[in-house]
Amino acid sequence: MAIDQIAFRHAMTQFGSGVTIPVTVDGAGQPRGFTANSFCSVAMDPPLVLVCLAHGAESYPAFRDAQRYAIHVLSADQGPVALRFAEKRADKFEDEQWSTGEDGLPELRGALARVSCEAHAVYDGGDHAILVGRVVEAKVDETDGQPLLYFRRKFLDAAA
Repeated sequence: MAIDQIAFRHAMTQFGSGVTIPVTVDGAGQPRGFTANSFCSVAMDPPLVLVCLAHGAESYPAFRDAQRYAIHVLSADQGPVALRFAEKRADKFEDEQWSTGEDGLPELRGALARVSCEAHAVYDGGDHAILVGRVVEAKVDETDGQPLLYFRRKFLDAAA
């Protein structure tokens, strides 16, 4: 029995989630990243997280081949950067919000958290890849910020 894809997509918009930006550096040394709301912890021992990325995404080859990547958990005021990373554009990292972290990967100032990962596994998930990373470092911003939330195809203010 085939499922109605429109109904399925609409049903998935009813699940609220946080918003992340995974980043890596490709083989040519260029930073790559995308916006994702399909992110979660998988295990504590060893510490594993997963994030999903469309096979057709511009940054897919870089993440498929990456040995390391980092995932930023966005704060409520980072909607504009989330929208920028959801688009296909060359200037995603060209502003003062980005620096290079101690791990050599792009680091976003003001994110609520950042987990640095070593690639653990890549699984087929239909039209997406399921990237599983082993967390080697976790940082939390201690400013008591609120998360950027995504629900019914728009960002919500967690404080409201």
